[in-house]
Amino acid sequence: MANISAAMVKDLRERTGLGMMECKKALVEAGGDIDKAIDDLRKSSGMKAAKKASRVAADGVVSVKVADDNSYAVVVEVNSETDFVARDDNFLGFVAKVVDKAFADKQEDVAALMAGDLEAAREALVQKIGENISVRRIMVVEGAVVDGYVHSNNRIASLVVLTGGEGELARDVAMHVAAVNPRVAKPEDMPQDELDREKEIIKAQPDMEGKPEEIKEKMAGGRLKKFLSENSLVEQPFVKNPDQTVGQLVKAAGAELVSFVRVEVGEGIEVEQKDFATEVAEQLKG
Repeated sequence: MANISAAMVKDLRERTGLGMMECKKALVEAGGDIDKAIDDLRKSSGMKAAKKASRVAADGVVSVKVADDNSYAVVVEVNSETDFVARDDNFLGFVAKVVDKAFADKQEDVAALMAGDLEAAREALVQKIGENISVRRIMVVEGAVVDGYVHSNNRIASLVVLTGGEGELARDVAMHVAAVNPRVAKPEDMPQDELDREKEIIKAQPDMEGKPEEIKEKMAGGRLKKFLSENSLVEQPFVKNPDQTVGQLVKAAGAELVSFVRVEVGEGIEVEQKDFATEVAEQLKG
């Protein structure tokens, strides 16, 4: 049987809003797999999608630079170990150098970009501040009209590509992307495996029990349509004007949405969780 820690139960409770015992039972049945436990709970309780994991291993910042003619832009993530260092002027100065070089070279390969002076600067900064610093990823985005947005805490950035329109429009859409976090640009972009998984969850929910298969299919179809609307950028109500969808906003300007990227500091990185007492005991033993 999987070892279910208190931290895992707490994480699942925070993401689902369900009771502690229910969360622990779901984790045991899922063999400690939190994502599987969430899917099982959605099937059994009709619960809506859970919150994303709130804890990440890395701190740091994201930064964006856009060409004056809006033909391309770069977004860079640089990690530190603590939020304190992420606000340090020396750290932010290093980030600016990385962004400038990535922008000038249109370089997405971190190793190639860092070779030479930038790597020496990173090592010197590590020695100075006493924390590990790493350039995690770089994205270069090109198109007819490209612009970006960085949230005020420098932890979330997005870039949007349009055909037509102006940079200001692309920047407004990028702000929406940063705030709302759509999964895909258009409904047809949703991966089939995600649709199949969502449909399976919908059909297993309590209010589907005992209904004929054709009724289940019809109800699932309606809920899938809503799922696509809620998670597709062009179908979402625009944050600055909820009476208008993002798609309508872009179309009114004679433009069309091509794509977007959204980068959040530390996303996808897992960190081992220890309670304070355990951590102190291990340090004393060492």
